[in-house]
Amino acid sequence: MAKTYHGLGTKIVLTVFTPATIKDLDNAYTLIKHYEDLLTVNRAESEIMDINHAAGNHAVKVSPISYQLIKQAVEISQKDLGFDVAIGPLVKLWHIGFSDAHVPAVKDIQARLKLIDPRQIELNDTERSVFLLHAGMELDLGGIAKGYIADAIKQMWLNHGVNQGIINLGGNVVLLGPGPHQDQQWKVGIQDPFDVRNKPLGVLITKACSVVTSGIYERLLNYNGQKYHHIFDPKTGYPVNTNLASVTVISKKSITGEAWSSIGFYNGINTLKLSSIDDSLGFIFTTQQRQVFVTKNLREQFKIINNNYHFAQK
Repeated sequence: MAKTYHGLGTKIVLTVFTPATIKDLDNAYTLIKHYEDLLTVNRAESEIMDINHAAGNHAVKVSPISYQLIKQAVEISQKDLGFDVAIGPLVKLWHIGFSDAHVPAVKDIQARLKLIDPRQIELNDTERSVFLLHAGMELDLGGIAKGYIADAIKQMWLNHGVNQGIINLGGNVVLLGPGPHQDQQWKVGIQDPFDVRNKPLGVLITKACSVVTSGIYERLLNYNGQKYHHIFDPKTGYPVNTNLASVTVISKKSITGEAWSSIGFYNGINTLKLSSIDDSLGFIFTTQQRQVFVTKNLREQFKIINNNYHFAQK
């Protein structure tokens, strides 16, 4: 059984199989709303906004849920791979995806760049507190929170005996247990970045895993004939200059996949050369010329079904 909800700025579809019940779906949505209340930066109040409001002033003690995510996000950010949890001032300045989105003045971008430094985030494990050392700094967990929440739903379901299901939080899909086909595999459509939602360019056949897709199609600002997407370069202050249209990451944990989808956009195909990359990760890169790059560990599992696309390698 499946049920559609709305939250986290997207459509959410949760699916379970018997003997699980509708209550398991509703419990998952209740968990989503709780996490969203703690982690959002799109409302005046949340634990993350409490931290942002106190920037340059004092540390803020937060719940274990928020602290664990922030700590993971800071650790990834400090590796300088392209994902940066301190990017909040830039995201808010451009505000792509909202009615007041605009291309900022160069001086405003330069001023915000000075505030984006994950090494200026002070964490205290004992107090479970977070301190942004300079006024104007802001956390933004938008590039990692959905993965964290998807993993939490999976764990909650397992704890309650739900051993088969699908968690779909927009671009984040978690497959739990055996697939519903005779071979017990799952079939996952990979979104065509140039078409409407649920129009796949290809199909991935896989066992239980996380599949995260990020694309420049998700939120766009059109200004003077130029398109600006929502994935920012923390070094330039502008959307990442890339030939990619989408990045899909296959991983065990959704939080890992979501972080690496951002890293994939920042580094492009060269992501695969990074020393810190985990060999267990699988990547599907789609270019704006409709070429598809697939890592070796996925080549037998991924099939293109849209004739406008072709593999970039043999």
